[in-house]
Amino acid sequence: MAWARELTGLVRRRPVRLRLTLIYSGLFLFAGTFLLSVTYGLVASSLGTSKQPGSSRTAVPADNPGLAQADPALERICKSGLATQEQLAKCKAAAQAYASGAKVGAADTRALTLHHLLYYSLAALAVTAVVSALLGWVVAGRALRPVHAITAAARRASEENLGERIALAGPEDELKELADTFDAMLARLEAAFASQRRFVASASHELRTPLTVMRTAIDVTLAKPERTPAQLEAMAMDVRQAAERAEALIEALLTLARSDRGRGQQEQLDVAVLAEDALDAAAPVIRESAVTAETALRPAPALGDPVLIERLVTNLTDNAIRHNVPGGWMRVTTGTRDGIAFITVANGGAVIPPDAVPSLFEPFRRLGDRESRPAGTGLGLSIVQSVVTAHHGQITARPYPEGGLEISVLLPASMGSAAAYGD
Repeated sequence: MAWARELTGLVRRRPVRLRLTLIYSGLFLFAGTFLLSVTYGLVASSLGTSKQPGSSRTAVPADNPGLAQADPALERICKSGLATQEQLAKCKAAAQAYASGAKVGAADTRALTLHHLLYYSLAALAVTAVVSALLGWVVAGRALRPVHAITAAARRASEENLGERIALAGPEDELKELADTFDAMLARLEAAFASQRRFVASASHELRTPLTVMRTAIDVTLAKPERTPAQLEAMAMDVRQAAERAEALIEALLTLARSDRGRGQQEQLDVAVLAEDALDAAAPVIRESAVTAETALRPAPALGDPVLIERLVTNLTDNAIRHNVPGGWMRVTTGTRDGIAFITVANGGAVIPPDAVPSLFEPFRRLGDRESRPAGTGLGLSIVQSVVTAHHGQITARPYPEGGLEISVLLPASMGSAAAYGD
């Protein structure tokens, strides 16, 4: 039969609802059996300790109902104290017969009482156990209803359908906390997938640009019937610049992918030394841009991946030089604060709206129109953000009202501070 197959399948699967129902029923049966045993023992003890009237050693009872009913005259004689030996013997025999009968009657009454108590109690326990199982099944189903909603939402969730939320209503219990956590996870996944799609689209566009420049330069030069060495040299320069741009972009993408995977080899390093090296490497560009560089490089020991930390420092200084104004200024400061290494890079430049600061850390996001944007891959601050996240640090950006930006990065100085900082 269909219901038998469903029941067999239910038992084989052993869902949580069935297990909860069995647990409820088992606990009820255990408590009911214990209560029945205690009640039965107390009643049996109470009935068994009651004294039976009369005994074989009773001489002449003062009141013998059995003798009063059988021979009233003999009872009066037994009470008077004037009975003969034969009459006293009859009185004793009647007393013993009455005591024996009373004892047998009490035993029968006790057995019958205990039998009825046990029978009715077991019947009531069985009926109540069935009712408790049905109620447990219903209550377990209602309690697990949010879990079914979470399961259904998880099944419906996919890369194309991450906008649906459970939005569980009800008391602030564990199940609502689980549903809210699942909603938050879906929101993070939706944001991650959207960011990934934007990143892929922007990366493909950025990579297509230098390839298009190279192809155009080659096609234009080859289309000329008489190509001069100067034209070929100009084409080669254009192709070289485009290739360098593509190489820089690919390198930045690989660095970003590496930092997104987390930290690599952990070493003790000094951020101040890395900042000094980055400024020395950028010295020609600083002189060409007529940017005044100020430094306050105090020792800043940190624990991290030296390759990623070096790229972080280089990107910060490069960003301060690129997004500046001719004859502007920049300031690089390193040190420690409460056992945490920090580097702060500030620079002058255009005025940045405060609400536009978060977008600076998104891949390929640049402020201003395309013509006014400085050369670069558009991944500098995105890589900085990713490296900081991989090292469980913190990054803050503050625009200046008169123009320019200050970026401060905090990095843990040891494994212990990294764990505490990550929390």
